[in-house]
Amino acid sequence: MKRSKHADANAVSANAKYEKTAFYLVKEDILPEAIKKTIKVKEILKRGEVRTINEAVERMGLSRSAYYKYKDFVFPFYEASKDKIITLSLLLEHKPGVLSRVLNSIAADSGSIMTINQGIPLQGVANTTISIETKNMTVDLEALLDKLRMIDGVKRLEVLGQV
Repeated sequence: MKRSKHADANAVSANAKYEKTAFYLVKEDILPEAIKKTIKVKEILKRGEVRTINEAVERMGLSRSAYYKYKDFVFPFYEASKDKIITLSLLLEHKPGVLSRVLNSIAADSGSIMTINQGIPLQGVANTTISIETKNMTVDLEALLDKLRMIDGVKRLEVLGQV
């Protein structure tokens, strides 16, 4: 039985409705140059360093067509993590005040701590898992993570996931 082009198009669009969008965390250094430059163009536009898209793409050495091809599909991790619950895994030194400084830093940036789980310290360090609601945070997630990594006693910090 032969199907019409119209019927095939309807089948494709019906299937597209049910496809789930997948996101991946990818290290920046493996991204193609056009995608890196697209991200930079979006950043300088957001900061108001330039007034037009033309100025921004010229400054970055990117074609307008490449910018328009990628602009709706690339964004920094912290943008994808707004209004989410992020789960962090930390390895903390077993010294007084380390966990307290971590929690205070999160609270200072209006992160809402949902759960905390700290294991018994072994060999001078404790594994800690913290879930943070990011909805009301006053800084982006990357800035918070950088701030937490700078705390004396934080040996390792990783993002486990987000909901």
